Amino acid sequence: MSSEPVIFLQQLSKKYPIYDRSGDKLLELLTLRRRHFHREFWALKDVDLEVRAGTTLGIVGQNGSGKSTLLQVVAGILRQTRGDVRVRGTVAALLELGSGFNPDFTGIENVYMNGAIMGFTKAQMTERLDHILDFADIGDFVHQPVKTYSSGMFMRLAFSVAIHVDPDILLVDEALAVGDMVFQHRCINRINRLRESGKTVLFVTHDLQALTRFCDRAILLDHGQKLEDGTPAQIVQKYQKLIFEREARRAGRGEYWATEEQDATLQVVTTIPYVHNRFGEHGAEILGIILLSADGEVINEMRSGQEVQLVVSSRVHKTLEHPIIGFTLRDRLGVEIMSSNTAYEGVHLPPAAPGDVITVGFGIQVPNMRPASYSISPAIAEGNIWEHTIHDWIDNALIVNLADTGLIYGMMRWPVKASYNVRSGISGT
Repeated sequence: MSSEPVIFLQQLSKKYPIYDRSGDKLLELLTLRRRHFHREFWALKDVDLEVRAGTTLGIVGQNGSGKSTLLQVVAGILRQTRGDVRVRGTVAALLELGSGFNPDFTGIENVYMNGAIMGFTKAQMTERLDHILDFADIGDFVHQPVKTYSSGMFMRLAFSVAIHVDPDILLVDEALAVGDMVFQHRCINRINRLRESGKTVLFVTHDLQALTRFCDRAILLDHGQKLEDGTPAQIVQKYQKLIFEREARRAGRGEYWATEEQDATLQVVTTIPYVHNRFGEHGAEILGIILLSADGEVINEMRSGQEVQLVVSSRVHKTLEHPIIGFTLRDRLGVEIMSSNTAYEGVHLPPAAPGDVITVGFGIQVPNMRPASYSISPAIAEGNIWEHTIHDWIDNALIVNLADTGLIYGMMRWPVKASYNVRSGISGT
């Protein structure tokens, strides 16, 4: 990998003027800009970033955080207001729907036009044309104006062009959210091949599983500034914390369901093996989390098919009308495998007063999953499944191992039954 960065951003800032009325811009021009009728909006502010060749960098943040603006500046579509931008190598950009294509040109005409913009001759694009059209697979629509395309057809062609011009740097902005599932899998396969060949990929996405699965590194943007730069797992945790804290301030209250019969066998647990990232509104706190075998023994290893119970205890600090306790299971890369909670499972906890301790047991039959270590993140919230306030969330509080119980291809083994039929020596009629 080259020691020099292929993308270098220093104090990168991008400002837009915001006019409250449509005529204000004209008034400003008539005064030769001696008077201002606009407000300043900084889409990016003092962003420093170095990306080395062969890196797949994920960029996450809420809408309006500056993700797309950053990619457009790197692609050369936008010019920064201030700061230094240096990009080494050819860049192919798959940005928001509509960028880079002329809607009045046919699909084939846009293929040649995009190639020319990137410095390819017509002959060079002709060599690539069959591969581009085969991958896009939009049939005779390639001879129709792009403005007649569906969003999925447009993205098929745009992605196919971007990957077949053999770029040094590929910029992808939420493009894989468009199109059918089969094409999305093909796109991911091709991006993986680009990564394996040493290409640099900048990947804007809201899909946190894609971030942890495909990226080597990630950054978190918020209000145009870079908040964090680290591993995908670290950035996912920071992003989720940011989202939960903001949603908690806006969350409403849901309806309340009837109280369930209590399980008198559950005992309060007060052990939390790991606490390295914790957040919430502090109306309650997780006291402990353990995993028990069917015999009630504390375990940290489980086997496929085994009956286990995950026990979570929480102390309430303020009145909670509709408490919810749940957990999330992730693999070692931070990919979310599954989540569950009391409301989702139909267990509706009664209102809790300050000082109350709620203990919940989740009975689980361990599925046939790939042997590995997995983390469990417990949480207590208030509200309902759709709208709730997180009071305490502990990332990766418990680490458990899944023992090797046989060969598993991929993530898990489904209960598949195979059958066969062999016919031999049958003469034709």
